[in-house]
Formats: sequence, C-alpha cells, structure tokens
Amino acid sequence: MAGVLFVTGIGTDVGKTVASALLVKGLQADYWKPVQSGATEGTDAQRIQHWLGSWVKVHPEVYLLQKAVSPHLAAREEGVHIQLQRIYEAFQRIYHPDRWLVIEGAGGLLVPLNEEQTFLDLIRLLQVPVVLVSRQYLGSLNHTLLTMQVLQQANMAVAGWICNGNYESNEEDLEKWLPWPKLAAMEWTEQISAAWFEEQVQHLNIQYLLTFQSSYSG
Repeated sequence: MAGVLFVTGIGTDVGKTVASALLVKGLQADYWKPVQSGATEGTDAQRIQHWLGSWVKVHPEVYLLQKAVSPHLAAREEGVHIQLQRIYEAFQRIYHPDRWLVIEGAGGLLVPLNEEQTFLDLIRLLQVPVVLVSRQYLGSLNHTLLTMQVLQQANMAVAGWICNGNYESNEEDLEKWLPWPKLAAMEWTEQISAAWFEEQVQHLNIQYLLTFQSSYSG
C-alpha cells in the first residue's frame, strides 16, 4: 500500500518544491499542490513537470491564485474564500491507496489560508504525515526548531526531514535535535536538472519511507 506525504518547510523559499520533486521521483508518486499563489510567475506543478517529465501525474490546484503573496491575501484580492472542506473533498477524489501522493504546502505551517485557519489546520484535517524541509542558513536552526515545536504540540505525525544545502554545522546539529530521521540531504544548486535529480534520489531514504508507511495509521 502506498501513502501520502505533506511537504512543509521552515519558511518560504526553503526548497519545498525541489524536495517534493525528489520524493515524487523516488516514490514514483503523484504530485498535488492544492493552494497555489503567485500563478503569474508560474506554478510549482509546472516546475515539477518540467524537472521530471510528462510521466508525473500532476493533480490540478483547488485554488489557483495570481498574486505572489500569502494565500489568504491573494484570495482576498480575488474575492475568494479558501475552504478547507473543499480541499478535503478534492483529496478524497484524487487519493488512491495504490499510488503515493506528495502534497506540497506553501510557506510554513502557520501560513494563513483564510482569516481563521492555517496549513496546520489543513494537515490536521487531511490526517497525513509531514515531511519537513529545512534549508540551511544563518538563523535556520531557530526556524527549524520552532517548527519542530509546533508539530510536536499539534501531535502531528512526521515521516522525517530533508536538509537543503549546508551552513556551518547546522545539518549535524539538527540530526541531534530533531526527533525524526533525515530522509535526504540535498546539495544546494542554482541549476536544477533531471540529471541533478538522478544523483540526489540515490541518497533518498526510500526504504525508511516504505517502512514508515507500512506501520503508519492516520
């Protein structure tokens, strides 16, 4: 039986889409970003397809918003109210137990989707495990550990974390602090390509994810 992973990050532009593509490639998974803002600059679904090719099954966004701001702000400008129930109903339609599904969020856990609810509320509604992406930079230890605390306080299931790039001893320090396994350590690059993914997927701990899924119950 396959499973579902919800990719979140410690903030914006930390590599969630790249990490999602890595998981999609490694697990031969479908991809879904239910809420996309900044569509005028291109969508993450388009990037996934460009990087990995036409074999990837990409499910359409539930909310496709134009301005590159927080989803609740983009939705407000367009007169749209993001409804978590509508996303949940779409999830029920597209999820198939025989195929892995990688869901990508936007920004971090507490990015608002409307005036009252955040991505954390969406993950809680979907009842799927999280993969946390931590890009390494000055200050990322604090951002990562704050996100860890939110996940723990919310009693969220976490499959593991992905390290993006390197900075000083951050990767080693996070391995000591975080209670979840490191699934991959992606090399930072400005030139993302199919060949780069071929190399990076060799270091993705796919076996752990399969073992995790076999023991996971939402």
